[in-house]
Amino acid sequence: MALGPRLDLRQSQSLVMTPQLQQAIKLLALSNLEVEAFIGEALDANPLLEIGDGAPAAADVVPDAADVRRTTLESSPVDQLIGEGRGDDDRPLDIDVATLDRDRDTGDADWGSDYRVTMGAEGPGIDEQGDGPLSLAEHLAAQIAPAARDPREAFVARHIVGLLDEAGYLPVGLDQVAADLGVSATEAEAGLALVQSLDPTGAGARSLSECLALQAKEADRHDPCMARLLDNLELLARGELARLKRICGVDDEDFAEMMAELRGYDPKPGLRFGYSGGEPVTPDILVTPGADGGWDVALNQATLPRLIVNRSYYVEMRHASDDKAARGWLSDKLADANWLLKALDQRAKTILKVASELVKQQEGFFRHGVSALKPLTLRTVAEAISMHESTVSRVTSNKYLLCERGTFELKYFFTSGVGSSEGEGGASAEAVKAAIKQLIDAEDPKAILSDDTLVDLLKDKGFELARRTVAKYREAIGLGSSVQRRRQKALAAVR
Repeated sequence: MALGPRLDLRQSQSLVMTPQLQQAIKLLALSNLEVEAFIGEALDANPLLEIGDGAPAAADVVPDAADVRRTTLESSPVDQLIGEGRGDDDRPLDIDVATLDRDRDTGDADWGSDYRVTMGAEGPGIDEQGDGPLSLAEHLAAQIAPAARDPREAFVARHIVGLLDEAGYLPVGLDQVAADLGVSATEAEAGLALVQSLDPTGAGARSLSECLALQAKEADRHDPCMARLLDNLELLARGELARLKRICGVDDEDFAEMMAELRGYDPKPGLRFGYSGGEPVTPDILVTPGADGGWDVALNQATLPRLIVNRSYYVEMRHASDDKAARGWLSDKLADANWLLKALDQRAKTILKVASELVKQQEGFFRHGVSALKPLTLRTVAEAISMHESTVSRVTSNKYLLCERGTFELKYFFTSGVGSSEGEGGASAEAVKAAIKQLIDAEDPKAILSDDTLVDLLKDKGFELARRTVAKYREAIGLGSSVQRRRQKALAAVR
């Protein structure tokens, strides 16, 4: 058979991602605050969208034939779909991304990437920057000019301030500072001394010992005994208190006073600046006890402005313009507005459906706490509500739930399982961590629990765990080994 080029016609079916469907999927993965920002951009781009306080009134709009053709499933309001008997078409958004032809006819090969509201190409404007917390460098730099003896010393001090890490420590040696600036070692030392004389005391230190020594000198407590204590902090870390008292030459009472003084110092003075504790978490879902003994699950409407379509403005603008292109643009904006309202409604229904099933699956947590948390996977929830696993993953990403026990990320409720003597899928890893923490918090300082002892005690509670697993969970919640805890409790007992 001869080989040669030829043309073939083939038919195939694929799900093509329209821009509207892409928008709906992206909205599903956004938190309420991100949706609020997205709506703000939509309000700026679409003159037919407005923020409404109540339910939108019915519009007396008589669309022409072109608009009637546009009233498809994609551009129909929710109320219209229900009135036409097509309420099932307005079901919660669910789609299997594995079936999508991502690159065909869409022009967007990265539609599935996480949507984030971004600033312009030139960065945020002046009105968007706001007044953030004062950084350590700014705080120190404001004090240099009045304290410096001459401009050269101030120049060296500003350079050193720029080198400090977030804790306020100088991570480089003075010889490198002198070489970088082309100054003498004496001038570098003078610049560092200037920085160390500023507030907060301890900034500019090159080690923990020096940081605490600066604070002790500021408090007029840096006597020879305290100096020897600060020179032997490694003994304090190892819990060798008897040896440390001999080195310092003090009795138990004096040593207790020195330890109390040491606890009052700040080992990382720089962390007081430029840190606001993180942005407060705004919950997307509210869970409250219901009157019937169940749970009421609702979206946090305080962070979701209600959108309406100003159809009166649409009629006015359409009658005022005879230009075909202008009318077409106006019709496109109407279709976009209707689709956005429908997409937001689908998003709300989907989130509520997933959240309600999540509360149902983890009801023990809401009633009894973390000890009753069960192992749960995305697939379990997806199968229970007849949705695809990827849809559940989008819904639970970057969203928070507020209940009587606090605010939790939705991903928190999906935990792996560990062995349990009761069977039935085992116990939640979070429940095991809570049990370990409870046992360690209640341990006697004179009888610290080893990992082997924890294994036996957890077995009595119904958890079948290996020693390595107990050690892993103990470290995951920030609890030290039995040796470390014994030293910590011994230090804590020195008062």
